[in-house]
Amino acid sequence: MRDPRSKAYSDVVTFAFWIRKGSVLKLKERFEEKNGLHLGKGVVFHIAPSNVPVNFAYSLVSGLLCGNANVVRVPSKRFPQVDIITDVFNEALKVHEDVAPYVLCIRYDRDKGVNDLFSSIADMRVVWGGDQTIAELRKSPLPPRAGEITFADRYSLAVIDSDSYINKGDRNRLAEDFYNDTFFSDQNACTSPRLIVWTGNKIEEAKQVFWDTVHILVEKKYTFQSIQGVNKLTQSFLIAAIEDGVKVEKHTDNLIVRVRVPRLTNYLIEYRDNSGYFYEYDCKDIMDLVPFVNDKRCQTIAYVGDKNILKRLIDAGVKGIDRIVPMGKTMDFDLIWDGYNLPSLLARTVVMV
Repeated sequence: MRDPRSKAYSDVVTFAFWIRKGSVLKLKERFEEKNGLHLGKGVVFHIAPSNVPVNFAYSLVSGLLCGNANVVRVPSKRFPQVDIITDVFNEALKVHEDVAPYVLCIRYDRDKGVNDLFSSIADMRVVWGGDQTIAELRKSPLPPRAGEITFADRYSLAVIDSDSYINKGDRNRLAEDFYNDTFFSDQNACTSPRLIVWTGNKIEEAKQVFWDTVHILVEKKYTFQSIQGVNKLTQSFLIAAIEDGVKVEKHTDNLIVRVRVPRLTNYLIEYRDNSGYFYEYDCKDIMDLVPFVNDKRCQTIAYVGDKNILKRLIDAGVKGIDRIVPMGKTMDFDLIWDGYNLPSLLARTVVMV
């Protein structure tokens, strides 16, 4: 928090807040096992995603808190956030020299030889970055007793109750929350909503106010490139060619492209885009979402309104949905992620009878 560079990056500040002492002690209360002796698995080899700057740090801390030595491949792309965090790590490790052997952050281009080396000494391998990255890493064998946690390609959505939204006081705050969930990562994060589902009785009124408020914020904060507009136009044409009844909503510029769809199909995910490209669906019954969320790739639902309505989807036994969180909290990391309980997977239990 004291590094002046961090003020320019909300994701760095969020990470710093997550690892503050009070936060870590709360994690200890939640996850500390009372039975048996619990030790780290050994060496954890982490492969961070290339498009989310701070993810490597969360993965590292998860391994460290569970008692492991960690080798972490940081994004090959040069993000300022990576430099800020690793600089502070290095300063901290000068003071806490006993922890230094447990922390190794490295950067290298895709290289199977390097993957083979670190996989060969790993007791656990944690792979972020999608299906293609996972397939590539699995060409590098692990020792017989080693385990693997994979975070594959996922998609997320938001459910906004129009009545709740209209009655909310601070709409600018909610616009900020939505911006952080989506535009901050160019919708590249698996947690970023790509489909906006509207419920309630004031849908058209809520849409108008919501998108106008978000547009003002995006216009002020977001850096837009022409190619992004071309890509969004292309994807909207493609989905319109495949699905009947699709309508591209009117927009004054290409900062936000909204495509209204009459039904929810898997085509929406196959033809998704980023940088402010959203599908919209007007929902009369929350169970209409079942075909869309009954997919193991469905990860997070961000909500505005009553979250208990969404529990009906879980009770229906859908294959997807690992997280239901308030708008603005989709990127908040936790030791339970993608349905994985990381402390139980990154530690081993010694039984004494």
